[in-house]
Amino acid sequence: MLSKELRTQASEFLKSRKNANNLISIISLLENEGNVQPCILALEMIFTEVLKRREICRDFTAAANEHEVNAETKYRVWLLECYEDTFMRLLSIMSKHKSSMQLQALTTMMKLLSLEGKYPVDYRENQEYYFPVQKLRPIVLELLSSECSRENLIARFQEFTAYEDVLYYVWKLLPTIVLNKKQPNETFIKNFLSLLDKIPVPKQGVGNKDNWEFVLCGKEGGPDFVQNTDHLHKWLNRVWSAVIRWEHSPATHQQLLVVLLERILPHLDKPLLLTDYLMDSLDMGGAVSLLALQGIFILIKNHNLEYPNIYGKLYSMFEPEIFHTKYKARLFYLSDMFLSSTHLSEHLVAAFAKRLARLTLVAPPQDIHIILMFIGNLVLRHPGLKRLFNHPTGGEVSLDPYIMEERDPLKSQAIESSLWELHALQNHILPSIATAAKFINMPLPSVEWDMSKILENSADDIFEKEMKKKVKEITLTFDRPQSLTLSRGERVTQYWTLT
Repeated sequence: MLSKELRTQASEFLKSRKNANNLISIISLLENEGNVQPCILALEMIFTEVLKRREICRDFTAAANEHEVNAETKYRVWLLECYEDTFMRLLSIMSKHKSSMQLQALTTMMKLLSLEGKYPVDYRENQEYYFPVQKLRPIVLELLSSECSRENLIARFQEFTAYEDVLYYVWKLLPTIVLNKKQPNETFIKNFLSLLDKIPVPKQGVGNKDNWEFVLCGKEGGPDFVQNTDHLHKWLNRVWSAVIRWEHSPATHQQLLVVLLERILPHLDKPLLLTDYLMDSLDMGGAVSLLALQGIFILIKNHNLEYPNIYGKLYSMFEPEIFHTKYKARLFYLSDMFLSSTHLSEHLVAAFAKRLARLTLVAPPQDIHIILMFIGNLVLRHPGLKRLFNHPTGGEVSLDPYIMEERDPLKSQAIESSLWELHALQNHILPSIATAAKFINMPLPSVEWDMSKILENSADDIFEKEMKKKVKEITLTFDRPQSLTLSRGERVTQYWTLT
């Protein structure tokens, strides 16, 4: 909170120009390494009022004579210098002080930026909408620091991008920033991708120009802000074409794909140009491959991409390591979509069913539930695969013709094998899994199982479900105890006597 002493100094400054030195005193306190938040709030109080009074405005023509012009000019120039100095000091606080001070500095700068937009420092004869983009640029550059993470500041800045004018000028600044960065370091890239992930992505069309409440620098009765989102769309494509050319570490590569899939891809002019990039990403393994697979699926579905051997790539992804990746739910979901057609070869689908069955031997319990539903759905789509439940030649482990190491699903000989793994699961230690695996012994349902309800299940969910089950009480003794003595027939009494 604003301390009483600083509040008094700020009030005295605003009441009389004789107390001008109070402003210098408050600004100098920003150099302290301790708690500078009261100083920031005091300066916010001062410059809020000063901007509203138009005392920083560079229009000096209102003075009556030369002496008044000189005196007024000097005061306003000095006040403007203090304002600019305060803004630079607040930027410095964003980079050096602890998180709470950084957030307060950012909030104060955005409030001053809003007031400067409503009451411009430079005299303006025209009535066009004004936004102080020269103040916004250093703020955005500080958010995109190359030295340390700015996650907390970016999350706070996201609230301001809800205003149409802030969003418009942020996107206008981003191309000029990224085009000057040939190969930034990993910290800058993480901050940049985090910013892209947080700020709204523009949609094509013309924005709302009537409601001044949706703009930061607008005021009732003032000029309208017209947001041309066609320009925003163009800037977004320029930004992305530059970002994707940077060299990325595995961490930033994964972050880039997440932002691409969840935010950017629907707004690109030529999404098919990403094909080579996604194909290269598909070969990297781990979470990057899973995310790249989702991108390829979107291009196949929405943009008619023809990808050679997509099922071979998908088949090779089902390795034991997938159960320890963050995006494994996406793999199961996308695989279910890829294999949803009933016109696929039974040899191909059998290979997927057998590989999934083999993985259940090493999978965590929550993933076994998903795999059992997946296999059941594959059999429902291709009734001919029912022979895998009790195949005459592949029912024994030692005689199983299936080749797990084969990368081509059509050469894995899965169609000649048997799903003996599901019979083994009927003896699983968890009753829920043992019961689920018995679906192969019963008539199949007419409707597919809904996998979406359990894709995000965890081991904790299974544990809580088991704990809530009511277990039948088991009798431990038939004689009601009357004292501390043991019941009749207890073998302990043959060796011990309780006294």
